[in-house]
Amino acid sequence: MSPVAKALDVLQGETNVQMGWLVPTITLLKTKLQQLNVASKFCEPLIAALLSGLEKRFGEMLTDPELIAAAILVPKFKTCWTSDENILKLGLDYIRSHLDCQAENHISDHSQSSEEEDFFSSLKKTSPLETTQQLDAYLGCPRDTVEVLKSFPAVCQVSLKLNTALPASAACERLFTVAGLIFRPKRARTASKNFENQLLLRLNKAYW
Repeated sequence: MSPVAKALDVLQGETNVQMGWLVPTITLLKTKLQQLNVASKFCEPLIAALLSGLEKRFGEMLTDPELIAAAILVPKFKTCWTSDENILKLGLDYIRSHLDCQAENHISDHSQSSEEEDFFSSLKKTSPLETTQQLDAYLGCPRDTVEVLKSFPAVCQVSLKLNTALPASAACERLFTVAGLIFRPKRARTASKNFENQLLLRLNKAYW
């Protein structure tokens, strides 16, 4: 069940917290479980139950255009996480529609500015063609770091909208779990300063 454990580590981690990681992670997990199902001799009922649970819990999300678009706008994934053209089309159409709306809003914002700014506004307008070109250039770019988005401002704006990091309580829950392991009934008389030091050492053991 290594694929399940690794997928949980990704989705519950503190580094990759954008919404765009959800659909590729679940899609790849389903693929790995299906491969295991073919090769496994004894765990077929367990794998079938896991696949059924994933479909029941995440089935609708895997075809949600907004979540697919969020995945495409993560430079690590782009369009390489699935071979289903219909799925990719849902996400790309969603992105293009938002790029067009973004260009229209940009133009309307300029129309409400002062007369002097209006005179030069044509120099700053972003046409739908330019935004589409930015999307095509982004998809064709070989780099897969987040910094690549800075080269495509229109795409970056949509990515920020869809992939803004969401706060989670996982880190706090882990802290309380570790604290519970330290502050056991037989150690109930541990001084608060000693308890705090032990907790800090346990949580930061990777640094010493």
